[in-house]
Amino acid sequence: MSCGGPLDARRGVVMSPPNLPGWDNIRIIEMMGNEFKVPAFLMNDANACALAEWRFGAGRGCNNMIFLTMGTGLGGGIIIHGRLYEGASGMAGEFGHIRLRSEGPNGFGKRGSFEGFCGGNGIAGHARMIAAEYPDRQSVAEYLQLTGTDDFSVKNLDMARVKGNKFARYMFERTGKMLGYGLAVLIDAFNPERIVIGSIFKRSETALRPEMERALEKEVLPESLAACQILPAKLSDRIGDYACLLVAKHGLDH
Repeated sequence: MSCGGPLDARRGVVMSPPNLPGWDNIRIIEMMGNEFKVPAFLMNDANACALAEWRFGAGRGCNNMIFLTMGTGLGGGIIIHGRLYEGASGMAGEFGHIRLRSEGPNGFGKRGSFEGFCGGNGIAGHARMIAAEYPDRQSVAEYLQLTGTDDFSVKNLDMARVKGNKFARYMFERTGKMLGYGLAVLIDAFNPERIVIGSIFKRSETALRPEMERALEKEVLPESLAACQILPAKLSDRIGDYACLLVAKHGLDH
C-alpha cells in the first residue's frame, strides 16, 4: 500500500493523514495481512512514487535521484546509489517542511515553507495573499472574470495564464522562482543526477521552468547544477499502480 503520511511504515500504522479523516493509528498492515493471508507492506506515497519513477519513469537508468510530488502538498523521495533512502525514522524526504522564507504562505504547518510556496494548496493561498495587494488591479479583476470565481486554485490560475492574464502569469513566475530556491537546497545537499517532479510541474512546466532555472543558476554550485537534470514525471495517472507494485517488491526484498 502506498499512502500519504504521517505513517509508520515499519510498524504498518497509518497515523491521521489529512486526506483520510478518522484514520487515526490504524494498524493497516495487520488488518490486510489477517484478511488476505499474505504479506502486506506500507510506504509513504512520495517514497513509493520515487521508486516507480526511478524504475519505470523519468528516473530510469540513474543511480541518484530525487522525486517531488508537487501536488496538493509537496513531498519527496530519495534514491541514493540505487537504493531508497528512508532515514532513521522513515521520515526522509519531507522537503515541504523546509523553510524558504521567514514569512509567506502556509504549508506543512509552517509559514514560508517549500510546500507553502510550491504545493497546490500553498500556491492557492499565496495567490490569494498577493491578489489583495497586487498593483495591477485590472489584471486581478480580469482573473476573477475569466474564472468566474475568487478561487485561486492552480487549475484556475493555469487556465487564466493560458488566456493571457497578467496576474496568473506572475503567480507562475513567482512559484517557479521559489521552486528554484527549494531545488537549489536539494541539489547542493544531495548532488543528484536527476530531480523528477510530478503533478503541477508536469502540467505547467513551460510556465515554471524559466524562473526556476534563473534561480538555480544564481543559487547552486555550478558543478552540481551541470550534473543534474530536472524532468517532469512520466508515469502520470499510472504512477499509483506502479508505486504499489514496487512497495510490494521492496518489502519482499527487504
